[in-house]
Amino acid sequence: MKIEKLLNWYHENKRDLPWRRTKNPYFIWISEIICQQTSVANAIPYYNRFVEKFPDVFSLAEASERDVLVLWQGLGYYSRARNLHQSAQIIVNQFQGEFPTQYQEILQLKGVGEYTAGAVASIAFDEKQPAVDGNVIRVLSRIFGMFESAVTASGKKAFKNKVMDLMKNTKPGDFNQALMEFGALQCTPQNPLCENCIFNLECYAFQNRAVADLPLKKKKISVKNRYFNYFVIEHTGGILLKKREENNIWKNLYEFPLFETDELIDISALQTLLQSKILKKIPFILSERLYYKKHKLSHQTIHADFYGIIIITDITKHAEKYGFLSISIPQFVQYPVSELIKTAFQTIFYEK
Repeated sequence: MKIEKLLNWYHENKRDLPWRRTKNPYFIWISEIICQQTSVANAIPYYNRFVEKFPDVFSLAEASERDVLVLWQGLGYYSRARNLHQSAQIIVNQFQGEFPTQYQEILQLKGVGEYTAGAVASIAFDEKQPAVDGNVIRVLSRIFGMFESAVTASGKKAFKNKVMDLMKNTKPGDFNQALMEFGALQCTPQNPLCENCIFNLECYAFQNRAVADLPLKKKKISVKNRYFNYFVIEHTGGILLKKREENNIWKNLYEFPLFETDELIDISALQTLLQSKILKKIPFILSERLYYKKHKLSHQTIHADFYGIIIITDITKHAEKYGFLSISIPQFVQYPVSELIKTAFQTIFYEK
């Protein structure tokens, strides 16, 4: 592989992305975290809003977690936002607000793995560190015929060593970005542009009709079904929310009071659950199912039922006693919620 060909291709074809217009490590770090598990097209508006709200590490560190999560709403994988917030506080408290300049220091930040540390260190500080993501693995696997699995320790080492060898005599930041961009635009997972590829004459996969076989496929993840029964509780003072505090999906986000079951249950069983587990001595009226959504995540499928509950009195003063937060409907937008809860709220209250 001639690196000059790759770099020339990159400079001619690279996308004009806002985080490519800077060497500021804070902005590069923000972009890398946002782009995890998210398409670039979807990431751009989030990135722009995020850096406008938090233009430096101090403003991010001083923000409340709730404000950070509200801004992150819709991106999913909310632990990324919590880790980002905590890492900003670490940078302020331990590094006096100066972003760490070396790979090993960057790697110590919460939520930062080898790829992200390598990307920031190479792009912002020109440190020769590999940034091996799925795009890089795909390009190297196909061009060099690497049949190693990137999920194994030996496979990870093989890909990192290959990148280190290739970047020896070039700027590491440009090289890493070029390799990733080539995978994103040219050597794509499906229907790669092999016929007009600058490397097709030397590409192992193309020459051996093995493009569909490389990189080695990951094992399928077993998907768990979960059954969430949400209670949309309205009373004369507003509606009730509850903060998710257990170490599970959507930690620290808000939602309607929830009871999870092992399987679908009928309305009479829900009535009993409400009386014994949630509202207890409070009189209520259970109405029909208001909304249903099958919400697919990477490793689990949420079967979410939303049931309307009417309480004819104002229980605002007692909400905290039961572990709830009582808010008015217009206040809902001030609280970070999952995309599932946001969609359900919009449907139930504004699309009735």
